[in-house]
Amino acid sequence: MDTFARTRRSLHGVAELLLAGPQYAASGSIELRAVQGGWATVAAPDLHVEGHELVHGTARWSLDGRTCSELAAELHLTAAAPGVYDDGPGVAPDDRLEVDDAAAAEVTEAFGWGDTALRALAPRERPVLWPEHFDIAVTLDRVNYGVSPGDGTISRPYAYVGPWDRAEGEFWNAPFGAARPLHELGSADAVLAFFREGLTLLG
Repeated sequence: MDTFARTRRSLHGVAELLLAGPQYAASGSIELRAVQGGWATVAAPDLHVEGHELVHGTARWSLDGRTCSELAAELHLTAAAPGVYDDGPGVAPDDRLEVDDAAAAEVTEAFGWGDTALRALAPRERPVLWPEHFDIAVTLDRVNYGVSPGDGTISRPYAYVGPWDRAEGEFWNAPFGAARPLHELGSADAVLAFFREGLTLLG
């Protein structure tokens, strides 16, 4: 596993164990969101991640080399998954996190581009960063639009259009629909154009 993959997995673990899990216990929601410079809870406890750091109020903790259990203890929380889905990163509360600054910045950028493009695509919808698959997405008319920082199938950040019903044609290049690497798209505007192309093709 390369540096980016290790960082992505660790951040996915933080999303599940430190943000979504405690939020679900307190507020009944697993939904997360993109914020300026990072990503965050939508309800109590008020936590967010900026690059390689966990932030609560004015306090900051570097994630690299720490465990979710250690960080949760400093926040008087319990590091635990929400327990409402079966998938996830497979990070345990006592696993040491490996978070590289540059890789964390790439993940943050992916979520930022996704949030910007999704809000332009669907102004009435609120993009959700889901802790299960660690992607930010909206669903419109049985089609998922989103951005992932990478996964077991596509290792680096990508945008996707995932119709619930199978679509045919050159645009649809992935088992779940269509995917484009963010390094090829190059901007939030290009991500939006990709989403709109998929929307147009689906009628």
